[in-house]
Amino acid sequence: MELFAPSGFLTCPSSQSLKSRVRVSQTILPKRLHQPFLLFSTHQQNLIQMEPQRSISCAIQTGENGSTITSPPEAVVSVARIGEVKRITKETNVHVKLNLDGSGISDSSTCIPFLDHMLDQLASHGLFDVHVKASGDIHIDDHHTNEDVALAIGTALLQALGDRKGINRFGDFSAPLDEALIHVSLDLSGRPYLGYDLHIPTERVGTYDTQLVEHFFQSLVNTSGMTLHIRQLAGKNSHHIMEATFKAFARALRQATEYDPRRRGTVPSSKGVLSRS
Repeated sequence: MELFAPSGFLTCPSSQSLKSRVRVSQTILPKRLHQPFLLFSTHQQNLIQMEPQRSISCAIQTGENGSTITSPPEAVVSVARIGEVKRITKETNVHVKLNLDGSGISDSSTCIPFLDHMLDQLASHGLFDVHVKASGDIHIDDHHTNEDVALAIGTALLQALGDRKGINRFGDFSAPLDEALIHVSLDLSGRPYLGYDLHIPTERVGTYDTQLVEHFFQSLVNTSGMTLHIRQLAGKNSHHIMEATFKAFARALRQATEYDPRRRGTVPSSKGVLSRS
């Protein structure tokens, strides 16, 4: 005889003790109870009709003494969302590994100190694990390395997202940094588009060419299939404007990549698919 409990009180063995074999069964009522049965509240006169429930028997370790619990039929299985890309050209050598479900670990070395600082913001505020190793022709300028790092991060993001089932898809965040205020809104739609409206007053921050900020996000958008809008609401200090941009982007991307439990693993699109094209 299968035992079941209301879904609000579900418990299940830990993932370490849960084996791959899961038995799903429909609870069958005796014939005399085929009519829906009613639960009367002692505090209310309302009548609540209880629906038939599905039970899942979880085998523990190697034995068959599994406890039977009720669970929604759409079980969500957690999988690692990691993208890893190596991009080697005559101009650069780039290796990127991105974990969307990380804890904010940053290990970036691009030979461009300010870009490393911005990748630290992406990891810290997005709670992504971001590993980037890059070398390139920075004796000419930072352009090629900046571009190829962004292209590789976008490709790693594309890999990690997979079919994009169950995610929020949209992200929106405004980040202040002293006098600067930057708003970022994005859609993991599969359609690349960048709307960019930053007014950075200086040509460089340290040795970093401030024009490369727009080029970084354009390159990332192109390979990830993302619609991205960046707007400057306030700001006079170049460093603050750029850093607030990466922080706002990280937070918005975190929102968009996180799972929506109400979707139960479905694609967040009325078309039923989020394609790259």
